Amino acid sequence: MGQSVTARAHTNIALVKYWGKQNPTLIIPYNSSLSMTLDHFYTDTTVHFSTDLTADQIMFNHQPADAKTAKQMSQFLDLIRQRAHLPLFAAVETMNHVPNAAGLASSASGYAALAAAGARAAGLTLNKRDLSRLARRGSGSATRSIYGGFVEWQRGTNDIDSYAIPVQEFVDWDIQMIAIVLNDRPKSITSRTGMANTVATSPYFSAWVKTAQAMIPEMKAAIVKKDINLVGRLAEQSAMQMHATTLSAVPPFTYFEPETLQAIKVVQTLRQQGVSCYYTMDAGPNVKVICTSRETPQILAALAPYFSPEQLLVAQSGPGVSYR
Repeated sequence: MGQSVTARAHTNIALVKYWGKQNPTLIIPYNSSLSMTLDHFYTDTTVHFSTDLTADQIMFNHQPADAKTAKQMSQFLDLIRQRAHLPLFAAVETMNHVPNAAGLASSASGYAALAAAGARAAGLTLNKRDLSRLARRGSGSATRSIYGGFVEWQRGTNDIDSYAIPVQEFVDWDIQMIAIVLNDRPKSITSRTGMANTVATSPYFSAWVKTAQAMIPEMKAAIVKKDINLVGRLAEQSAMQMHATTLSAVPPFTYFEPETLQAIKVVQTLRQQGVSCYYTMDAGPNVKVICTSRETPQILAALAPYFSPEQLLVAQSGPGVSYR
């Protein structure tokens, strides 16, 4: 088989969260979600299908992938092989410029890059909508990383109509995020396990789905208005409602750590002082602060007594998937 193909995809942080799968196999969510793609965090993946291989060879950050990761990525490559009618194994090299499995959406950029590089290396010509559908099968949030800027994942009901669409792909107003990396260790409870437990046991889950779905048009309107305060308030509300479902699961669990609450407290205090800043979290302890570039220095100064400079990463709106 021919060429090696390298693709880059950036991670995204959901402003309106996705939490819970109504079809775990196809990864069809219970509710739509809306995210912002970030420039600071990304994955580069190279794929080459070869007649010389007797199994997939998957390298992850210059090391052989662990057995679980390798199996998941090979199963995803099977989807590409089936579509391309290609009975060949692949050599995959992935460089992940995102702390892995720590709530910074490493799987989003990872599977979006694998979808893009793998499909093209297999000879498929897919538009972005088809790539979004494909990436979704690896990781739900990956469906949004195909696009830059603000992106909506329309929940749909099946493999055909569940995909992402751009809301504002080229962001021309002042909004960014400060990622507070509290730790970059893998989570003790994976997103997939946490979602399944929440869906099965939380008495609040149905209310979460209804509220999250209703928030999508509100968030889109706030983006059109370029209203960072409304965007921030809605994002904060969505994050806390999502995390409330984990606390109500049986058994209850949380991704919060003591440093998480410290970061939240700093943001709340700044806001009481008139600074436009809001926090959001995915399934992990790390906090993201939504703010403007103008107020970023003041926010960083307030966080500095509690977190090292290496823990405070400033990100702006990032691009969609590209080829290197």
